[in-house]
This record gives sequence, C-alpha cells and structure tokens, in this order.
Amino acid sequence: MKKGGKKTVFAKTGSLFTDAFRLGLSRVQTMFMETFGLSPAAALSAIIFVSVVIIVAGFWFFRSAPPDTITITSGDEDSRFYRNAEKYAQILARNGVKLKILPSEGSLENLERLENKSFRVDIGFVQTGVAKGKNTDKLVSLGSTSYEPLYIFYRSSKSINILSRFSGKRLAIGEDGTGTQVLALELLAMNEIKPGGATALLEMDDEEAEKALLEGKIDAAFMMGDSASSKTLHSLLRKPGIKLFDFIQADAYTRRIGYLNKIVLPQGSLDFGNNIPDHDVNLISPTVELIARSDLHPALSDLLLEAATEVHSRASIFQRRGEFPMPLEHEYRISSDASRYYKSGKSFLYRYLPFWMASMVNRILVVFVPMLLILIPGMKSIPAIFRWRMRLRIYRRYRLLLVVEQDMLSHLTPKQHAELLEKLNRIEEEVNKMKVPASFADQSYVLRGHIDFVRERLMSNAHSK
Repeated sequence: MKKGGKKTVFAKTGSLFTDAFRLGLSRVQTMFMETFGLSPAAALSAIIFVSVVIIVAGFWFFRSAPPDTITITSGDEDSRFYRNAEKYAQILARNGVKLKILPSEGSLENLERLENKSFRVDIGFVQTGVAKGKNTDKLVSLGSTSYEPLYIFYRSSKSINILSRFSGKRLAIGEDGTGTQVLALELLAMNEIKPGGATALLEMDDEEAEKALLEGKIDAAFMMGDSASSKTLHSLLRKPGIKLFDFIQADAYTRRIGYLNKIVLPQGSLDFGNNIPDHDVNLISPTVELIARSDLHPALSDLLLEAATEVHSRASIFQRRGEFPMPLEHEYRISSDASRYYKSGKSFLYRYLPFWMASMVNRILVVFVPMLLILIPGMKSIPAIFRWRMRLRIYRRYRLLLVVEQDMLSHLTPKQHAELLEKLNRIEEEVNKMKVPASFADQSYVLRGHIDFVRERLMSNAHSK
C-alpha cells in the first residue's frame, strides 16, 4: 500500500507539473501569436528560438566566470620562486582568489607541468632558455618578472675569468631539471666542456655545492639567483680562496645567446664596510618569466600582473624601480591580455569596481548584450519570414484564380465550363483549409470574396449562353 501510495503521489505530481507546463506554454504561445501576428507553429518556433538563446547565454554567463582558485608551480620551499608565490597568494586573496602553491625542482619541472594538460596547474615561474625542444604553442608569457643572475663561485688563488679554464676541474652544475643545469651546460658547451669528458660535471643542490666547495671537494659551483640565498653569497664571498667569476666576455655571451642579459654587481654593494665585492663583477643573467596556459581567464591575467607589479617593481642591486615586470618576448609569445595591460593598465571596470562586481558586470556586457543583438533581429525576422510565407500561400491561390479568369474569356463548351467550376471549388476548398492567423484574416476574406466574384462571372457567362 505504501509503495502504491508513493507511486500515486509521484504520478499526480508529474501530472500537475505537465499540466502547468502546458498551460504556461499555451499562454506564452498565445501572447506571441497576438503580439506578432503569428500562427501557432510560428509562435512555437519563436518561443523555442528565444529559449535556446537565453539558455546558451545563461550557460555562457556562468561558464565565463573567472575561477576562484588557481595553482602556481613555483620552486622548492627555500627558493625565491616560492617566496614570490607566497606574496602573490596574499595579494590575490584580497580579491577573493585563492592561489595554491605547488613546490617543484625548478624551471624545467615548472615548464613540463605547464605543458602537460593532465597536470592541474595554471601558471608558473620559468627561467628563459629552458624551453629548447619543448612545445610552447599552448603557453603564453605574462611578462618577465626579474633578472636571474648566474653566480659561479670557484676555489683558486688566481682569478679565473674565462670558462674554458675550468676544463678538467670538478664542477657542481645544479640539480637535474633546474634552470641552473640547463644554462651551465649550454655555457660550458660553448667552451668545449661537455658531459663525458675530462671535466667532472656533478649534480648538486646549492647547499651541497656550498659545503663541497668549502671542503675542497669541488673546484667551482654554478648557482642561480633564485636558489642561492643572500646568506650564501655573503658567506662564500667572505671565505678566503673563494672567488666570484667575473664574466669579462659578458657582452659576447649576450650577443650569442639572445635571452641573456649583462648585469653588474657593483663594488661594495653587498657590504660597504668590508668592500664586498672589492670590484665591479660582470654577470650574465636570463630573466624569469611568468608563464601561463593560453586559456587563462583575462580577469586573472590582470590580477596576476597587478600582483607582479607590486612584488617585482621595487629597486634592487640589479634593477631600477619599475623596470619589472616588462613584456620581453623570448621563447613564449606575450599574451594579448598582458599586452593590453602593459599598454593601458587594468580595464575600466576592474579599475573602479571590486573584482567580483567588475567580473559580473563584464560578463553581463559580454554575454547579454550580444544576446539582445541576436534576439532583436531574430524576433523581427521570424514574423517577417512568417508573413512572407503567408503572402506566398495567398498569392499562389490568386495565380490559380487568375488562370481560371483568363480561361473564362474564351468560348467555353459545357465540359470546359464544368472543369473551370471544379477548379474554382478546389481553390476555395484549399483556402478554407488554410490556417490563417488573425493578422491575415482580412486578406483571407478578400481572397474568398474574389473567388465568389469569379464564380458569379463564370455562372453569368453560362446563363448568357
């Protein structure tokens, strides 16, 4: 009994819903028929058209909303990449966007994650120069965020300023998958130092390399600015016998390798009192780019660039205030949203409204204004097409009526007269079967009157004979 009762309740509920739907559809259909002068079929077509446009617009409105959570692939937790990502997270949180930070081994792993569509990551810090042989078509750059100087610390009583002098030595070139190793191998190869030769190329992280260098287990260590802390720099430059490599050929390297820049570590900049370093040191440096997938939401692009400006625009030893971020294009194309941001800043709505409100207003303008531009001509064209079809049907009967009238002008035999009368009856029958909306009632009645008029003439011709 209970199961049967439930089925009865569901059946009644479904029936009520169906009846309500039919009643509502009938009322809307009647409204369309009376407003636009449509037939029931044309009114139903108009209702379907409007419904589809509204459903698509509503779907796109919610689909185009910027996500409230994005993921950045940074670097290890002691790196500058990770610390900058934490600053980004704080800035984005002000606008209600959560930034999830995913630690990594460095630039190469960040790039591999961004390339892999199955990996859930949106943006990442990538050192220029690591994209050789990679497919970057689906990636865009939001701009360069900072210089990434290469430091080479070496143990020697004499100064070394040409990389080929490290041939046959023990060199720590960074861990596998890091930008340090990629750049180190490229520079050493230009000096005929390659893996498998007389030079020992050892994979070590910065802490391990620093310890090995101090203990005399290696002769030189390559370190990038994102992972080599200022503490490491100060410590090594104060140790007797440890020197910082001076790239006297920096200009030549930057000519041969397009993504490199020449920068200078000024004399005394690390310690004025002890004059460290004791002379200007030439360094070469790639830049760090903020890389995103090409489908990154434009509103999030603006937020990220706003965060990048706040984090990276300060003056430092190697850069002037406001120098970064900047749209330097190397292995990745600058996104169109980033180009617009660098030229004119944030868009009007995001400049003056809170992020959530600007996003909503922007989506209304982007989605519903085009919807109206589709609906208005569409709703005008449906009645126009319907009126054209109705006129065509009426004119077709008029053509048949004209043919009958022209045939009446010749001498008719009784058989021909009967045939014309039969034609008139068929025309009248077709007209009577036509479903005509109220807006075409006058034309329908006029057509019937003309049929009667032709019939009277036909009958009068028969009587006169």
